[in-house]
Amino acid sequence: MTLIIGLTGGIGCGKSTVSAFFAELQIAAIDADIIARQLVMKGQPAIQKIAAHFGCEILTDGELNRGRLRDIIFQDDSQKKWLNDLLHPLIRNEITNRLAEANGPYVLLEAPLLFENGLDTLTDYNLVIDIDPQLQIARASARDGVSATSIKAIINSQIDRQQRLQKADFVVNNSGCSRLSLKNAILDLDRQFRILADKSK
Repeated sequence: MTLIIGLTGGIGCGKSTVSAFFAELQIAAIDADIIARQLVMKGQPAIQKIAAHFGCEILTDGELNRGRLRDIIFQDDSQKKWLNDLLHPLIRNEITNRLAEANGPYVLLEAPLLFENGLDTLTDYNLVIDIDPQLQIARASARDGVSATSIKAIINSQIDRQQRLQKADFVVNNSGCSRLSLKNAILDLDRQFRILADKSK
C-alpha cells in the first residue's frame, strides 16, 4: 500500500502551489475538490438528486449553478447537511478507489476539509500549510475577487487554525514565503516522506 500524505490548510494558504511543487517531483495528488466537482457534472446521478431536492432552478443548461447552491446552503444548515449527506459518501468512495490505484513512493490526498470531513482516517501522515490569518484573508480575497467578509465566513466554517495545527504531523508556514523558500521546504519534506515510505514497506 502506497504511503498516503494528507495535504490541507485554510483558504488562500497556498495548497495548490505546494501541490504543484510535489507534482514536479512526480508525486501524484488526489484532489477531493476536483472529485467533488466531477461528481456533480452534467449527467451525473448526483446532480439529478440535487435538482430533485432543490428544484430545477439550481441548474443552468443542465449544469449545476454553484453560486445559487452556495447561497442556499450558507443560509440554511439543514440544506447544507442534506447536501453533505449526499455527496460525502460518494466523494469518500471515489477517493478510496483512487488511493488504492495510486503508485509511487507516496501519494497526496489534497483536501481543504481533510479533518472536518474525517478524511484523515485515510491518511498515514498529515501536512498542514499554515498562513497568518490577515495575509490569508487578503490573498484569498484578491484571488477570488470577493470581499474580506466572505472570506472570513468561509474561514469560520472551517476547523479552527489551532485545531488544524494540533492535528498536523508536518507544518509549512507560508506567511511571506518566497517561491524558492517554499519549494526548498517541499524538497525537504519530499526527502522525509520517501524515508517514511521506505520504512512502511
